[in-house]
Amino acid sequence: MNKCSEGEGALGVVNEASQEKKRLLVKVSTMYYMDGLNQQEISERLGISRPQISRMLAAAKSEGIVQISIRNPYSEEQTYERAIAETFGIHDVIVVHVPGGDRQAIDLHVARAAAALLESAIKDRDVVGIMAGRTIASVAREIQFVGRKEVQFVPMIGGFGSDGGAWHANTNARVFAEQCRARHLLLNSPAVVASPQARELFLNESEISNVLESAKKVSHALIGIGQVSDQATIVKSGYFSDEEMNGVRAKGAVSNISTSFLNETGERVHYNGESRMIGLSIDEIRAIPNVIAVATGDDKVEAIVAALRGKCMDVLVTDMDTAKGLLDWQKKHPVR
Repeated sequence: MNKCSEGEGALGVVNEASQEKKRLLVKVSTMYYMDGLNQQEISERLGISRPQISRMLAAAKSEGIVQISIRNPYSEEQTYERAIAETFGIHDVIVVHVPGGDRQAIDLHVARAAAALLESAIKDRDVVGIMAGRTIASVAREIQFVGRKEVQFVPMIGGFGSDGGAWHANTNARVFAEQCRARHLLLNSPAVVASPQARELFLNESEISNVLESAKKVSHALIGIGQVSDQATIVKSGYFSDEEMNGVRAKGAVSNISTSFLNETGERVHYNGESRMIGLSIDEIRAIPNVIAVATGDDKVEAIVAALRGKCMDVLVTDMDTAKGLLDWQKKHPVR
């Protein structure tokens, strides 16, 4: 009888100790998750070491005391984000869904998503490379002041034409700098010149070569992706003839980024016009630590897939319809 009483008493002590430990886990969890105290503040209040507070919070989750529920209105988008990132092996994808939105509304929301991403990525003293293009121009208009010190924006390609277009790399870099209250450089040269000799003359100018060297060393780059057609910027600017574009297409080019063309597998296609281009090549862009590509549209699906296959970016920002098109194209046109 005495032995049973002793056993029951010992069990009661264990249960009470367990209850007190649980009570403490609940208290720590409440202070952290409900009262908004950080681990150091809880440590100071309770006289428990900060590492122990961390272990207690982990235990509270594993024992079901803390159950975290995330209200996620973006689950469908994230399904496609994961699928694209895993399929093509890139770091991240942002898919924007605008149900019932027209092309203008969709592109605006994509630009805002890209702007928010870049805002969060930029740190003090970062240098950001900026590409030409209307898509990049729309991102520039949407970016907000980031409050970082000594940030600089650098164009990565020369200008297309002399019409003062609002989407030239110089203009885009200036708008980004104005929006972010930062500095910017100017690349005072065309993107395409008349001859290889003219290109050499431009590159021998220190003012131009120094800007290009700065562009190669940026922390982040924001690029667009172009299709290979008569709608491509390089053709519409008048610097590339239809005949030259047909010649590049005949070599298998399906995608255009900066001064380079890519085939369906993402490999660089060399062409005669390269010797007349002033700007970063795709190989130089690939070497940049964080490349963010912004691209949308059914007409660009093949071009975007080629760029993804060629590992030309770290992050892709696109819309839902384009995201579905990318996965469908990849499935129907596997790399040979």
